[in-house]
Amino acid sequence: MAIFLLLLLLLVSAVSGDEDAYIGVNIGTDLSDMPTPTEVVALLKAQRIRHVRLYDADQAMLLALAKTGIQVTVSVPNDQLLGIGQSNATAANWVARNIVAHVPATNITAIAVGSEVLTALPNAAPILVSALKFIHSALVASNLDDQIKVSTPHSSSIILDSFPPSQAFFNRSWDPVMVPLLKFLQSTGSYLMLNVYPYYDYMQSNGKIPLDYALFRPLPPNKEAVDANTLLHYTNVFDAVVDAAYFAMSYLNFTNIPIVVTESGWPSKGDSSEPDAIVDNANTYNSNLIKHVLNNTGTPKHPGIAVSTYIYELYNEDLRPGSDSEKNWGLFDANGIPVYTLHLTGADTVFANDTTNKTFCIAKRGADPKMLQAALDWACGPGKVDCSPLLMGHPCYEPNNVASHSTYAFNAYYQRMAKSPGTCDFKGVATITTSDPSHGSCIFPGSSRKNGTLINGTSLAPSSNDTSSARPPQSYGTGSFTTSVMIGVLLTGAVFL
Repeated sequence: MAIFLLLLLLLVSAVSGDEDAYIGVNIGTDLSDMPTPTEVVALLKAQRIRHVRLYDADQAMLLALAKTGIQVTVSVPNDQLLGIGQSNATAANWVARNIVAHVPATNITAIAVGSEVLTALPNAAPILVSALKFIHSALVASNLDDQIKVSTPHSSSIILDSFPPSQAFFNRSWDPVMVPLLKFLQSTGSYLMLNVYPYYDYMQSNGKIPLDYALFRPLPPNKEAVDANTLLHYTNVFDAVVDAAYFAMSYLNFTNIPIVVTESGWPSKGDSSEPDAIVDNANTYNSNLIKHVLNNTGTPKHPGIAVSTYIYELYNEDLRPGSDSEKNWGLFDANGIPVYTLHLTGADTVFANDTTNKTFCIAKRGADPKMLQAALDWACGPGKVDCSPLLMGHPCYEPNNVASHSTYAFNAYYQRMAKSPGTCDFKGVATITTSDPSHGSCIFPGSSRKNGTLINGTSLAPSSNDTSSARPPQSYGTGSFTTSVMIGVLLTGAVFL
């Protein structure tokens, strides 16, 4: 049975904005070495995660969560939806077995009925609202309907013409489902559950969406996306999609239903067709998303109203089918070691693995090896970097390739120059990261790690399988190589979508 605990990174219960947002998690079971429920809960406690979402109602997980105070969203899996949607008695039995049997010891606060049913299981769409109503009726019978809300997660792809947000609307072929669904959510005081993936929006935009816009990176005002109808400015994809959902609901005359983002994240690794699925982008997206929600920033349409968000996901799932990125959405590996270290200045109530204000300079992925070699020669020559750790037999010799050696030299120069602007460029083959590139006994300048000890992070050093070998470190050369300051971002217009 699939346990998927989803990092509910931020849960506000109403559109009123009266409550602050907070953070939680998603856990999948497609791991070759799945942690036990007890180990999962221990990690949640260590990371101070107080809200979780399960993709089912796994009994062992619910028991492990008992008496922890952690707020739990459980789910009706898609393969159980037809039975529940066709039988009030089946729904009542499900609630008795999976909810009533566990409360109040386990703090269950919501039930997600199915997952992306309209797009993933369209044949079940006609009974979706019935399933929600039957589940809710069973909660009413047990006097649990005030404590536990009922909803169903949707893919954001059900929203058409999502930019400008003011013109967005739900796919009209689903109006026979969406209208009664929204009536149900409104009458029960529940919320629209929406899965928002700026990564996929960016990947499918054919270059129209800038990476910085997808990652919440700061944009100058003249580069923000502007809704020409409302004149609202959008600085990131996430807000634009959420507001598109608000406008789509208002198109159907529903204006007071809050939104909870039930899935959002960024993969830390991908295959050759996914060059932006890297650790630094995953760290940037999730760190910025967490800060964005915890600050109660809201969206341009609803400023100051926090949007509850489940970050996808807690663990990397090495057994998931599909591309490499499908296996690498997690914040931790199966042993509870962070894939990367989030920086959450001002958000110290969650995630103990924070290293604030740590930045490093690394070689850009896919950079020209000849340009890397020239930059390496300059850094270890005229740049006056101590490159002795790169010599054979020294801690940073392996992996012996130009990308790995360049990363060490670039960072050493960047740290020696006190991280001054323009000191991490090297003619465009270097970039700044917030993830510590130290690995094994190779400790990079600026790192807080101890020799040979992994502390809350992951190595950015290129693999020893990298085929681009470095010249012997003793032969750095003396040719001139100057750095240049990188200014601004490559944006071509104000409206990206």
